[in-house]
Amino acid sequence: MRCSSRWIFGILFWGMAVMLQAQDALPEKVLPDRNSDPVFSEQAMVRMMGLIDCEPSMPVVFRETRKNEIEDPEHTLDPFWNKLMRMEGPVRIVHIGDSHVRGHVLPYVVRKKLEEEFGSEAVVDEEVTYQSSGLAEETGERGIVYHMLGVNGATYGTFYTPERIHEIAALHPDLIIVSFGTNEAHAPRYVAAQHQQHMRTLLDALKESCPESAILLTTPPGAYKRQGRRGRVINTQTPQVVATEQNYARDHRMAIWDMYDIVGGKQRACLNWVAGNYYQKDRIHFTRQGYTVQGLLLHEALIKAYNNYVATQFTGSRN
Repeated sequence: MRCSSRWIFGILFWGMAVMLQAQDALPEKVLPDRNSDPVFSEQAMVRMMGLIDCEPSMPVVFRETRKNEIEDPEHTLDPFWNKLMRMEGPVRIVHIGDSHVRGHVLPYVVRKKLEEEFGSEAVVDEEVTYQSSGLAEETGERGIVYHMLGVNGATYGTFYTPERIHEIAALHPDLIIVSFGTNEAHAPRYVAAQHQQHMRTLLDALKESCPESAILLTTPPGAYKRQGRRGRVINTQTPQVVATEQNYARDHRMAIWDMYDIVGGKQRACLNWVAGNYYQKDRIHFTRQGYTVQGLLLHEALIKAYNNYVATQFTGSRN
């Protein structure tokens, strides 16, 4: 199934039906009209509208999941989608975060998928490993430039330094993806007010230094923690962290991709990752396959939002 395509064509066909009802009755036999535009197939319309095909990425073993969508009621990502649609030069994404980003697998999956769809000529094709830099080398051509800046153990509070803000601004991002929360949830005692203040410090600095950049927040995937003789148990502070990030996004009119609730939330997220055998032994970090699934899910959500934006340029209405 194409992301967002069925409802798009439903709107188009509904509009055609309304127009036909408003006209006079048609003759039983319609003569050929040599002056009319050709009728295109659904596949041809998809190509003309610039919609991107994407397959559902949710593992079949996952239960009680939600729709994999970005929440952006204020349409703050529209300037980025517009640049992506026009592709008049390099379109730059900077993905910052903790060890889930530092491992490079999750963001690299997103990078390669976007390069396939929007062009890879903007960067030098170099292998990315854990030891290599997450920064892409630009060529000046049109296409996707996807930088990865992860720091092991980072939180909103520890990631912020003037030097890092300067480094991010120097990359001239069109979109900044911000992925923290796992380490906040592993604090001995989680304090939501402190988390909010740290979010405000980092995000305000990014907005000031990168005023033309769209920003997308993401929530953590969910993790376990050690608890005495019981061994590893689900970290019950994660839902509090996620709620803080959701509330911040809502209160500050920012876009958010809530991976935690999408993959099952408080009841099922961690159990789903276990069911897929996607955790490493610490049940905090993920296997390569686990991070690949997360990258595919993020890519799917991005493409759904992009397709939705493109469709509005033709129909004037939103999903």
